Amino acid sequence: MDPNTVPAGAAPDYLAAYGQLVQELWLPILLLAVWAYFCGCFNGAVIVSKYILRDDVRTHGSGNAGLTNFFRTFGGPLTLVVILCDVLKAVVAVLTAVFAARYLGVHDGAIPMAKYWAGLWCLLGHMFPCMFRFKGGKGILSGGTIAIMIDWRIALVVWGGFLILAVITRYVSLGSCWAGASFPFVTWFVYRDPVLTVLGAVIGVLILYMHRGNISRLIHGTESKFSLHRKKE
Repeated sequence: MDPNTVPAGAAPDYLAAYGQLVQELWLPILLLAVWAYFCGCFNGAVIVSKYILRDDVRTHGSGNAGLTNFFRTFGGPLTLVVILCDVLKAVVAVLTAVFAARYLGVHDGAIPMAKYWAGLWCLLGHMFPCMFRFKGGKGILSGGTIAIMIDWRIALVVWGGFLILAVITRYVSLGSCWAGASFPFVTWFVYRDPVLTVLGAVIGVLILYMHRGNISRLIHGTESKFSLHRKKE
């Protein structure tokens, strides 16, 4: 394909450039979405709790298949396995997108598009895994890993705000809401690309949507604070 399909220079015709990219590479783009989605479906909290501990994490606490609920429910060294699963699947999904784009001869200016595309579908797989009745996690750890894989500047804003809010308030959900809300804004600041910003906004809205219950509890003052001690039932 033309190496200037999505130039790295200023003010290209984004819609035309990405439209040409999709027209020429629609099948690899579709296959990448499927691959990234199934990478996301590899949910560490569900796999460890259901098949190793024989006690599905989704039947405890918030009912969420994420790291926070797993730690609050079970704690222990297996939490590290959950972290590893959620990090590695995001790394694999995004790296696959980068390798595929370079193999297909896509211009370097389009590499971020491949990262965002794979990251979005990986998050969808994590949040709505088809093999676990579409009931997954909220995407913070995987989403944070995707932010790191996309660009260190995006990771700095997303993770920086998350850590500051979570440490000061002990509300992990508040930091998570910052991560979701800041994603499209920092995407625009870094890339000035409307298409990437839309993808960043979709990722951010998904994270906020998955935290809608937490947002309601934060407003009403009933949200649980994070503790290093495992919750006893």
